Amino acid sequence: MTAPMPLATQPLTPALVAAAGERAQVRFLEFFAANIRNSNTRRAYARAAADFLKWCEAHGIASILDVQHLHVGAYIERLSLTRSAPTAKLHLSAIRNLFDWLVLGQVVVLNPAASVRGPAHSVKRGKTPILAADEARALLDAIDLSTPAGLRDRALIGLMIFSFARIGAALSMKVEDVYVQNRRLWVRLHEKGGKIHEMPCHPTLEGYLVAYLDGCGLRVEPRGPLFRTVARGAAHLTRTPLPQANAYAMVCRRAKAAGILTRIGNHTFRATGITAYLRNGGRLETAAAMANHSSTRTTQLYDRRNDHVTLDEIERVRV
Repeated sequence: MTAPMPLATQPLTPALVAAAGERAQVRFLEFFAANIRNSNTRRAYARAAADFLKWCEAHGIASILDVQHLHVGAYIERLSLTRSAPTAKLHLSAIRNLFDWLVLGQVVVLNPAASVRGPAHSVKRGKTPILAADEARALLDAIDLSTPAGLRDRALIGLMIFSFARIGAALSMKVEDVYVQNRRLWVRLHEKGGKIHEMPCHPTLEGYLVAYLDGCGLRVEPRGPLFRTVARGAAHLTRTPLPQANAYAMVCRRAKAAGILTRIGNHTFRATGITAYLRNGGRLETAAAMANHSSTRTTQLYDRRNDHVTLDEIERVRV
């Protein structure tokens, strides 16, 4: 039996952490493996921590035990000059939470990021590009439905538009998460923080999902992933869940084929659906519930109805 690799030689442990001893290494790894349950947050915090520790090493700091308030403040100040304010605030949050974890584990005495302030940042309007209703319809209608990939892509895009689903929640769905209740088709979304969000399907989305499930024969495997990759060199779906990067590439490819010039992404459809709902008389509070937002302030970031007002006003400039 092969002996386990010593912590000091594991590639996951940065040099500054290894220099603080085995207890610090274990606590550092536990922060990502045991403390953070969301994979996207874990990935973002790991990148932020790695960048900060590399910066510390480049500035002569020998151990994570030697990190001071001044170091964290200088790093965030430099980051604020070269990156966006949200990125700097995310890095500060990662550093602060990491050192909080180390303090609780009695690895360090004080949190050097506790008193460091991030850059001011206020957002009242989201930056996610959206599609007009006719553009979204053109994109859906342009998808070739003669292949399993086409049925899958239309169902996935439709799910994000009509149920305001996040791409992560959509791709984590099982076949059994599409089910009948009160003679209507419902979807069950596994949202961030372990929250389960269930809602009935829009009639159009119901048609998309039924066509996908029946056309690809997925109903026989209720515990299998709902959205899957396509076998290389073949026209059938595999049992492998569709990765988020593949979904993004698909969206870009479908948009280009439909002649859409807007540079869109997976999140575009969530914002498009919310804006369309509000534009047709929907209530903000109901949109927040449908999107599983804890606050209507978050939902307002997706409300892009004023984009048309702004364009109308600009066109008043006649020279």
